[in-house]
Amino acid sequence: MNKEELVELNKQIKELLSKGFIQPSASPWGAPVLFVKKKDSTLRLVIDYRALNEVTIKNKYPLPRIDQLFDQLGEARVFSKIDLRSGYHQVKVKKEDIPKTAFRTRYGHYEFLVMPFGLTNAPAIFMDLMNRVFYQYLDKFVIVFIDDILVYSKSEEEHERHLRIVLQTLREEQLYAKLSKCEFWLDQIPFLGHIVSGEGISVDPKKVEAVKSWPTPKSVAEIRSFLGLAGYYRRFVENFSRIAEPLTRLTRKEEKFNWTEKCQAAFDELKERLITAPILALPSGSGGYEIYSDASGKGLGCVLMQHGRVIAYASRQLKTHERNYPTHDLELAAVVFALKLWRHYLYGERIKIYTDHKSLKYVFTQKEIDMRQRRWLELLKDFDMELTYHPGKANKVADALSRRPEAFFMNTPKEILEDLRKMGIEVIRPLTEGMWQNLQVQSSLIDRIKEAQQNDSKLQKMWKQTEEGLQTGIRKHPDGSLRFGDRLCVPSGDLRTEVMSEAHNSQYSIHPGSTKMYKDLRQTFWWHGMKREVARFVSRCLVCQQVKAEHQRTAGLLQPLPIPEWKWEHLTMDFVTGLPRTQRGNNAIWVIVDRLTKSARFLPFQVGQSTEVLAEMYMRQIVSQHGVPVSIVSDRDTRFTSHFWKSLQENLGTKLKFSSAYHPQTDGQSERTIQTLEDMLRACTLDFRGAWDDHLHLVEFSYNNSYHDSIKMAPFEALYGRKCRSPVCWTDVGERQLLGPELVTQTVDIVKAIRSHLQAAQDRQKMWADKHRRILEFQPGEHVFLKISPTKGTIRFGTRGKLSPRYIGPFDILEKVGNVSYRLALPPALEGVHNVFHVSQLRRYVPDTSHILDHSEITIGPTLRIEQRPVGILDRRDKILRNRVIPLVRVAWSRDSPGDSTWEKEEDMRRQYPYLFP
Repeated sequence: MNKEELVELNKQIKELLSKGFIQPSASPWGAPVLFVKKKDSTLRLVIDYRALNEVTIKNKYPLPRIDQLFDQLGEARVFSKIDLRSGYHQVKVKKEDIPKTAFRTRYGHYEFLVMPFGLTNAPAIFMDLMNRVFYQYLDKFVIVFIDDILVYSKSEEEHERHLRIVLQTLREEQLYAKLSKCEFWLDQIPFLGHIVSGEGISVDPKKVEAVKSWPTPKSVAEIRSFLGLAGYYRRFVENFSRIAEPLTRLTRKEEKFNWTEKCQAAFDELKERLITAPILALPSGSGGYEIYSDASGKGLGCVLMQHGRVIAYASRQLKTHERNYPTHDLELAAVVFALKLWRHYLYGERIKIYTDHKSLKYVFTQKEIDMRQRRWLELLKDFDMELTYHPGKANKVADALSRRPEAFFMNTPKEILEDLRKMGIEVIRPLTEGMWQNLQVQSSLIDRIKEAQQNDSKLQKMWKQTEEGLQTGIRKHPDGSLRFGDRLCVPSGDLRTEVMSEAHNSQYSIHPGSTKMYKDLRQTFWWHGMKREVARFVSRCLVCQQVKAEHQRTAGLLQPLPIPEWKWEHLTMDFVTGLPRTQRGNNAIWVIVDRLTKSARFLPFQVGQSTEVLAEMYMRQIVSQHGVPVSIVSDRDTRFTSHFWKSLQENLGTKLKFSSAYHPQTDGQSERTIQTLEDMLRACTLDFRGAWDDHLHLVEFSYNNSYHDSIKMAPFEALYGRKCRSPVCWTDVGERQLLGPELVTQTVDIVKAIRSHLQAAQDRQKMWADKHRRILEFQPGEHVFLKISPTKGTIRFGTRGKLSPRYIGPFDILEKVGNVSYRLALPPALEGVHNVFHVSQLRRYVPDTSHILDHSEITIGPTLRIEQRPVGILDRRDKILRNRVIPLVRVAWSRDSPGDSTWEKEEDMRRQYPYLFP
């Protein structure tokens, strides 16, 4: 030691003796001492305990990972850091271990009574102590790393309470902090080599200051030294391993040291990336995550994002055996690498993984997989994830509109300018190269709000009350603006509308819901009744009314049809189409069901047959066997709405009841029967082979002889008063003889029982259905939107499917039809569409003076069912009866050929279609 060091050694020994930290020793142990310079150029006494550490049993107590400590910060906005005064010296050494701490100097032989620095187990021992002291506060508002304590809170009021708890705990445990090294009540703070703030986490500029002047490495040792510092901040550098690969290669044993241009380029790029590293967001703990993964012949890379902000970058170079992987396995390896690395974030969360390798989308369904892929798939199944093809790279632009300065880490100012231009931001003055590291974009809106605050009487009154000592929550910010807590007060008037419009209608917000929009705005702005005003603004948005899906219960309570009095008097009917064409030419089934007994007839036919042929089938198969029904419920299929069918039923005395437009629930019985029919047909085709119409009579037999829960018996038994003899229950039926009076009594009793069971079933269905529905009523003259999804033929904006709006309109309500349906005034383009709609297909229009209603062209698709309307009178004649003469007219109908014209009563046609008789 030189003379200066000897003086310092003597001084520090005396200081340690006076504090009671050391005592003279006669121990056989003795470690040498040396000095190292501190940041402030003073000397620190260091004891070389390497020999002692080699024979010490290592304490395996885990030190926390620094990146995981930062993850606990979440939405914290206020920070304090407490540094303990010579933390190790506040822990005593066991009496029997004191001699082992001895050290030798020119001024004597000494040993420590407190834990010295340099012992291999010292960090683990002190970490254990601090975790025990703050156990109940860890990961709530305290982070501890050895002797560094970070207190974090979401608000200043909360932070005051947290700080009191921490300081009181230190007092009770007799642990002392060094005030000069503590920092309190900061909105950003240096901690463990990083800058922690409400915006996220970034590199501490002081820690990477040495990077700027780092000389070009001349040896492998110097490369390792540089990579050690750079690797500490690798989560801030996208594709770190790819950039560092030329340098890493030089550190291998078999590689000769040869500094090439590629090495220099990698060295310079890493320095630039570290100096201009971005602010990374902290995970919020909810809301799901996004991963962008990629692989190349050199390494794997991935980016973890949440809510559109980067949380971390990760990368590694390929291992030797991985260089032989096919492209598919390499890309899958990148996904597995990300899931393993960030498992503590991702497990139990919804994850979207974007890859530029399209075949990975089908990884879960591919049939032939090897053992490695099988092992990886087992890992993937532990996560709630969705693999999505994403051509190109993830967006690298930071949030340029943040309220705090953000650092861009793009390669060149030209790229930054291009990204800003895409975001609608123009840089109007030249910037030097250094200014790109801290480019700040500010809005003029803040200045206009500050100016308007001076003229707002309510805000000025509240500020005056605050100055008088009243608790109004209003304070004056250093920039001169009035704030409610940390939020900017927005005066009433156009500025509030502008703020809400920017948060709702701009290309960076894209119409969020009222709750999301309010929670976003309340972080920055405040005014009285803000939540209510935001909800009103969103409810009046014309675009939202047309495109947003409803998340409320279905509108309209269940309205069951009345229970029939007798068998086959009230029917429902529908068609099953799209079936394979058989040798008999059949490709459809006519399903006819009795609403009382649930007995059904399944009649095969060929799509395209005329209504007259179907009517003949109906007369032969239904009317001849069961009589003329009182009513028929059906949907608005053109076969049922044709005038030939209407005329036939009118002459038979049958009333036709049609469902509301595009509301198949009206005829739920037919829909359910069709589902059972299709299932039975599939089973028959698999079991017995052959064409489906070969088995249709067996399906009808099986259906009518199967137990029906609504009537508590089989439809056959309900219809005929006895069970059907079948191969399954041949002996159960047996011979029966009933006299006339007994048969009548039994039949009446069965009908009563059926009606009772149906009533009970209807009550249960209505009670269950109404729990999931809500009452929604309109008045004539109101305006409503009409849902497009059931009206599949209606197209706007020239787009189909998911990108078309959900609603069209608004349209006037003409009248209420029944309890849950309304008649609308439709435009000429929908003239042929039945204009009565169930309330579940409607949405109330909320008007606003700013709305400009764009009545875009409505195109009718080929699948949309259009009601037939008369287009002209072809002929006239009189029908002569015994007592009177009935004038008839021959009517031509839209969408029909001239041969399909019908004879109608002139009186009815004049009443319904007066435009035919000028």
